[in-house]
Amino acid sequence: MSSFFDKKVKVLNVGLDSFYQDLIKEGAEAVKVDWKPPGGGVPRLLKVLEALETEETEEANRKAVEAFTSSDPVLVDIKLAKEVIPEITGKKFGHAGPPISWERMSGPLKGAVIGAAIYEGLAKDEKQVEELVTSGELSFIPNHDVSAVGPMAGVISPEMPVFIVKNSKGSNTAYTNFNEGVGKVLRYGAYSAEVIERLKWMKNVLFPILKEALEAHGPLPLRPIMSQALQMGDELHTRNNASTLLFLAELGPYMQGKGFSRSEVSQSYEFIAKNQLFFLNLAMAAGKVMMDSASNIKNSTLVTVMSRNGTDFGIKVSGLGKEWFVGSAPVPKTLFFPGFKEGDANPDIGDSAIMETNGFGAFASAASPAVAQVTGASVSEALRITRLMYEITMIRDKSFPIPYMNFEGVPRGIDLRLVLDTNTAPYINTGVAHKQAGMGTVGFGIVQAPIICFTKAIERYGELVGAL
Repeated sequence: MSSFFDKKVKVLNVGLDSFYQDLIKEGAEAVKVDWKPPGGGVPRLLKVLEALETEETEEANRKAVEAFTSSDPVLVDIKLAKEVIPEITGKKFGHAGPPISWERMSGPLKGAVIGAAIYEGLAKDEKQVEELVTSGELSFIPNHDVSAVGPMAGVISPEMPVFIVKNSKGSNTAYTNFNEGVGKVLRYGAYSAEVIERLKWMKNVLFPILKEALEAHGPLPLRPIMSQALQMGDELHTRNNASTLLFLAELGPYMQGKGFSRSEVSQSYEFIAKNQLFFLNLAMAAGKVMMDSASNIKNSTLVTVMSRNGTDFGIKVSGLGKEWFVGSAPVPKTLFFPGFKEGDANPDIGDSAIMETNGFGAFASAASPAVAQVTGASVSEALRITRLMYEITMIRDKSFPIPYMNFEGVPRGIDLRLVLDTNTAPYINTGVAHKQAGMGTVGFGIVQAPIICFTKAIERYGELVGAL
């Protein structure tokens, strides 16, 4: 017994933080475990969690996992949004996140709507756009509700070119717009003349050149690019350096640009090469295809959508159909660009959380130590987040290996039950927009999804299974 007391005490602290702090002050070695009871200790949630521990749920989730892991997203074409998304036509725009009215839209989303309306020739300025909205002529629909995704404000208008990504192993298709780069761009709510001119150039020059290149190349599988990029330092959300260059290596040799000048072809090539986020939109469409292939599976607790509109954060769950479960969008912990500060950042915004829904982005932080600098974290924190996300997901997908974790697979398939069981909300890497329309990007950051969205979804399940 005496030998026991002669040794230095090592303590695992589960509970009050004050106990942990006292131990540290006394020089003891201590590890803090931030434990909370399942469902936050709320009896009604515990009852639902217990009711969902059934073979029917497990079988449904096995089916869902098989669906999204076998899904094969392939870039097959590029067309104008009005040609392939019937709901986005005339004076109806798609936007990121769950449904929202003009009155509740955040600054960057309003700015993107204004810019898109000017680009479409529907209005000349902000005042005319507001008149269109208040008269009911201009309306909006969530991208996710029409099989589309767009980063940040995510506004997709009829005359914008969109990538068309199909599941070669199924029948579902997803659409996404082109990535404009960083700074003052439409998706961050900017709508100055340079923003509109860039959008017009993308439609009139970049679109036909890329379309011709894809037709000459043939359908382009996206999974191989994504898997290789993860092993080259991308996490496929805030860092797409490798994936963008891999994409350009595929299509670049085919960018001949018949009918276009050599300088226009060169300009198009350079635009993609210097835009390290260009592949993000394609990765998002691939992610949408994967998750949609596992949607609407009865009894499944797989989370198929996480998305934000700058005001609200919403999720969808496979077994709960098309319903959104919504909470307030949090403000990201931000690493600000020079000239910006705390108080400038808008609450989280964008469909790009489809990457984390798939197991990329913050979930794959360990694959991309460089992104830790971008989001203001550290390499050790990146590793911690990936390990933590294993606790709320269904599989470790070895088809997307992480070199820095001995080639362990990324954590994929968010299980609604595990989020509530562990009280661990998903982490998301994200770009951050200025809260005022027209200002653009202020930095990059990291954020956790609001747990209330998952609580609302589990309560709905409780109603369906008669546990509430």
